[in-house]
This record gives sequence, structure tokens and C-alpha cells, in this order.
Amino acid sequence: MILLRHGQSEFNLHFTATKKDPGIPDPPLTELGRQQAEAAAEALAGEGLRRIIASPYTRALQTAAPVARRLGIPVHVIPTVRERYAFSCDIGSPRTQLALAWPELDLAHLEEVWWPVIEEPDHQVEARAALFRAEMAALPDWRDTLVVSHWGFILAMTGERVMNGEWRRCDPTGPAPREIVWRLYQAPAKP
Repeated sequence: MILLRHGQSEFNLHFTATKKDPGIPDPPLTELGRQQAEAAAEALAGEGLRRIIASPYTRALQTAAPVARRLGIPVHVIPTVRERYAFSCDIGSPRTQLALAWPELDLAHLEEVWWPVIEEPDHQVEARAALFRAEMAALPDWRDTLVVSHWGFILAMTGERVMNGEWRRCDPTGPAPREIVWRLYQAPAKP
């Protein structure tokens, strides 16, 4: 399967510039993010994809939309592949709001509030990734799947950090990453 990180969002743009949380819940894509989504749709057109799974965050749905249009296949929205809840951008939009914005999507299985309400520990994201890996490994056609997700979830699946609009191949039948480094710079231990 292919794991695609969403295109640049308004949060990514401001956070990259300031290294401070800009306080933007469920941010949309920037113009660059929309271009990244279109570029991904073009690049992935020849991959033989027959299933698209996306996180319920707006930035992931906006990234999945051009691929779905180009390939003529629906997007399946699954909260399991959402981002690790740690910043304002990880506050999602309620199901009813998403249903108004995305009437073509089946969102009936989502809770109204489908994202966590407190910061999600690393081990919980890794457990979600392990669950998803096992579910995908059980499908005979997992190779035909595109998963539009986020930095933290892709890190938990692959052990790799990816930039906006980048993707990685992932074999869910293979071993999970041996080590996942969530923070490159740890504060020194207090004496």
C-alpha cells in the first residue's frame, strides 16, 4: 500500500515559520498544498490503486479528492489513520460539519466528535498503527490501497518522517518499525 502525507496545510505553513502553534483547528490546504495534492494524483495515477482510505481531517480529505477524481474511485474515511492529537490542528471538524462540506462521502460510521480530547501518547498512536497494519495485512488486495494520512501516523507505520505531499510504500505483512523516534531533540534530563 501507499501512505501519502496530506499537502501543506495553513497550520504547517505558520508552524514551520514560527515553530509555535498558530491555533488553527482542522486547517485546510494552502495553495501549495492543493498543488501537492494534484501532483500526487498525477504521480499515483499509474499505480493500479483501487481503494483510497483517508483520515477525517479536512487537509487529508482535500488531498485525497484529486486522486479520487482522477481514478474514479471513492474515498473511505477511517479515523484510525488520523494524526496524533498534539496541536490545535488536530482538533477535527464534527461529523455533521464534514457531511455538509463533503456530501459525497459516507460518514455515517463516524462519531460526532471522532478525535481525542486530550493529547495522545506516542504508544497509543503506535497501537493504532499496529491495529491498522493487521487489518490491512488481512486483505488480499492491500497492495491496491492508498492511505491519505499524517506525519505522526506515517511515522508510526514506517519509522520514517515524510514531508507534506510525500508518500512511502508500506507492506503491512512485513515487520513494524523497530524504533520510532518521535522527538529528534530531547530536553536533557534534570539532575
